[in-house]
Amino acid sequence: MGGIITMESLRELYRIGRGPSSSHTMGPSQAAALFRGEFPQADRFQAALHGSLAKTGKGHLTDVAILDAFAPLPCRIFWDMDTPDDALPHPNTMELEAFQGDRSLGKWRVFSVGGGKIEIEGRPAVAPQNVYPLATFREIKDYCEKNRKFLWQYVEEFEGPEIWDYLRDVWKQMKATVYTGLNTEGVLHGGLGVQRKAKFLVRQRHIDESAETRENRKVCAYAFAVSEENAGGGMVVTAPTCGASGVLPAVLLFKQEQHGFSDTDVYHALATAGVIGNVIKTNASISGAECGCQAEIGSACSMAAAGLAELYHMELDQIEYAAEVAMEHHLGLTCDPIGGLVQIPCIERNAVAAMRAINALSLANFLTYTRKISFDVVVKTMYETGRDLFSKYRETSEGGLAKLYTP
Repeated sequence: MGGIITMESLRELYRIGRGPSSSHTMGPSQAAALFRGEFPQADRFQAALHGSLAKTGKGHLTDVAILDAFAPLPCRIFWDMDTPDDALPHPNTMELEAFQGDRSLGKWRVFSVGGGKIEIEGRPAVAPQNVYPLATFREIKDYCEKNRKFLWQYVEEFEGPEIWDYLRDVWKQMKATVYTGLNTEGVLHGGLGVQRKAKFLVRQRHIDESAETRENRKVCAYAFAVSEENAGGGMVVTAPTCGASGVLPAVLLFKQEQHGFSDTDVYHALATAGVIGNVIKTNASISGAECGCQAEIGSACSMAAAGLAELYHMELDQIEYAAEVAMEHHLGLTCDPIGGLVQIPCIERNAVAAMRAINALSLANFLTYTRKISFDVVVKTMYETGRDLFSKYRETSEGGLAKLYTP
């Protein structure tokens, strides 16, 4: 193969951590921890949050994540609500400063770029595990066809067999999050009064319920379970983000229970879904603050549809079609969380996207060879659409439902 390594490990895509937001919770927490380690002599810190981090940080528990990372040392947090997004190098920008007494020890400007990943201005990206030499789906598909490989075999070739141990841990956490969410009741924090619904939904079987209705209800319950755990600050797996973490585990767990697929089958599905997520992350964005909810829920639906296609041992063209359909019909979706909380409309969107992934699988089963749009084209379209969205529709809580909702 040779050439320049262009795509990161699936370990950088699937991250295990606490919600409610990979970009607004995981990323800032990681940045604060790294910054603290850089200045061990500091006795206090300061953090200035800009753009989406400032406008939705309270609801995303950004301040809590930063304060916890610096504890027990004090940290003063400033919320910059005035600087427009187009004046920032990235919509998720934060500045950290360390002090010893009155003396400043140093500053960082950090960008939380999505999926829990951060970049520090003036420094190389933080320890990326770049392992894949190909970046587009077309290149990957051509390579797999030429070498008679499935996508999961492509992953194994460049990640090594140890990737299956990592995906086993990912699947273990995904299932644990579903089960925890299905057994938890109560009201989510934040003041919206959102009741947890997963436990109620999974138990509401009607005597005349059809198989299709039962599938929708259970898949939705699983997606609600993960999303509610995420909103409550529980442990989740980014797939590809915290806010969209309910889609992939919901469909894979339901289909495993329904048809008895082995855990190995699921690991292969996770690997295939990961390739799709990585292509989107590499060539576009998985950040709601950068490209709207299409970049989060749209990407999650695309990953889930491809993972399902792998689970059913479909061909590469069918996997591509499932992923393309799933993304295409999320194009233009805005990110407008009410109160900056990852609750409304985020939780329901996970459930709807999970059902849509199953629908995309059905279309791929019948219509693959009539398609006109490639996956790479729809990824490029998503990115251009996202960049054209007004900033108020990109995770600022200044437009859409967030603007018009009244209690």
